[in-house]
Amino acid sequence: MAGKYFTSFEPLLKPDPIYGDLNVAKFISCLMRDGKRSTAEKVFYDALEVVGQRVRDRDSIEVWRQAIENVKPMVEVRSKRVGGANYQVPVEVGPRRGRALAFRWVLEAARGRRGRPMRMALADELVAAYNREGGAMMKRENAHKQAEANKAFAHFAF
Repeated sequence: MAGKYFTSFEPLLKPDPIYGDLNVAKFISCLMRDGKRSTAEKVFYDALEVVGQRVRDRDSIEVWRQAIENVKPMVEVRSKRVGGANYQVPVEVGPRRGRALAFRWVLEAARGRRGRPMRMALADELVAAYNREGGAMMKRENAHKQAEANKAFAHFAF
């Protein structure tokens, strides 16, 4: 520990108990509501079981990894104020930001599927993202379209 303060909380995060993966642990933390980690873990692992039944040719954790990779955006737009006007400037997305957006979009799309248990909704969204479909993929495509439409302002990049 070189400095007095941590620059990231990720070293404090322990890998998940089943797969030993920090990304799975981070996803479960994002899934968690009101500090109920055991409930979030149960929802995640149950969703992976359902994914495993639907996609028989691949391991369910590999489907999850590919789904997250498919949803990760390459570019996003950020507002930049230049001389009294606001411009939507396209910027590249770093790996941690891309992962965070992918997690957020997948969970947002799963929570938006009303009338289903969360494990089923999450499984549906993961399979859809694996197949490059669904709400999270639409969000990614919209971000890419916005960046493409505003590429004339790329010279304002941060």
